[in-house]
Amino acid sequence: GGDFGQGAGTVETAAQQYVQGLIQAETKSVERMEEVVPEAHHQALQHMLSESAWDRRGVRQQLIADANAHFGHASALVIDESAFAKKGDMSAGVARQWNGRLGKTDNSQVGVFAAVVRDRVAALVEGELYVPEEWFADAARCQEAGLPEGLAFCTKGAMALRMIHRLRREGLHFAHIVFDAGYGHLPWLLRALEGERETFLAEVHADQAIYLCDPAPAVPARQSTKGKAPSRLQPQTQPLTATAWAVAQPASRWHRLAVREGEKGEVVADYLKQRVWLWDGAEQRARCWHLLVRREIDGAKLKFCLSNARPEANLRRLADMQVARHFVERAFEDAKGACGMADYQVRGFNAWHHH
Repeated sequence: GGDFGQGAGTVETAAQQYVQGLIQAETKSVERMEEVVPEAHHQALQHMLSESAWDRRGVRQQLIADANAHFGHASALVIDESAFAKKGDMSAGVARQWNGRLGKTDNSQVGVFAAVVRDRVAALVEGELYVPEEWFADAARCQEAGLPEGLAFCTKGAMALRMIHRLRREGLHFAHIVFDAGYGHLPWLLRALEGERETFLAEVHADQAIYLCDPAPAVPARQSTKGKAPSRLQPQTQPLTATAWAVAQPASRWHRLAVREGEKGEVVADYLKQRVWLWDGAEQRARCWHLLVRREIDGAKLKFCLSNARPEANLRRLADMQVARHFVERAFEDAKGACGMADYQVRGFNAWHHH
């Protein structure tokens, strides 16, 4: 599916052959693909990837139509990133960045991806290459790597919001959005989504500040005629960290839930939730959201999430929202293991996206 534009027959045929090659060829170079895919030619494959001007919007629209038909309105939209180890410094966007697959910071490209998840199945529907800010100081390097003219630095959080807007505009159905802490720790992103009436569940860091009652921010009354009058809002109650609150909770507040099937049976964890207030230090009013805490059975690891789901949302609902991220990680593993997602041998910006 998807509109490949002028010369569509040749380009679409090459695209189909390239996908076959990714699955069949032991080494994922176009030369090796030519050897295992009937009628494939390495020059046509390389042209389709690196030089052809086909617009991937048509492919994305087909993915959206397929996702809507398969998953329906009740799916989660999960924003996550994946890294690709690379050598050298000329591949578009390459830099020393965190690579989760390697478990360390290394020379890598990083993509920000969107996937829909429902009933323990995930489908990737969109992806964009993250280009670190340092790249934009070297115009010649950007040109060599094929970065589009006029492309400017964009943070991952801004990329995520732009991706959500684009997928909504193009008709993707989803009920809520799920992030990891790399995005959940951005107050502006969560507040922007709530302002757009999007429901989210976002993992946050262990030191996330929370209030157990409304901090009712106000400008303090002037105590003296000397100096400037107070002008900054101040909370009327003191915050504490999510960790400090969670570790102080009695055993009776935790509830054990089975959340998914694992390789060795059901995956079980302990959960608790609490309505808490969040204040970013500038808003006129604090926001009241859910805090969800997940604790591994051995008690050694805690995960924290914030959600603006309806106040009546129960613990099971929030836990099911949180576990959706696992299935996107599995989709990345499957794509890299079985479909050659990380095995491309191209450097250019468009070629990365076409792959």
